[in-house]
Amino acid sequence: MKSRKPFLLRMSPALFQELEAWAQQELRSVNGQIEYVLKEAVQRRKREMKEPDRESPDGATASE
Repeated sequence: MKSRKPFLLRMSPALFQELEAWAQQELRSVNGQIEYVLKEAVQRRKREMKEPDRESPDGATASE
């Protein structure tokens, strides 16, 4: 099994409450929800970086 890197994360109580409610809806722990959200964000960023600059419908490029 892969080892996990523990670290301390500080956040506002309001953000924690939002994450806690979201985690409960998806039947995850808060820690599991944070890890899930971060993995999704990293995967999305990797996909976006691989895509060439495409023009949007209004004629502007994605990098503008």
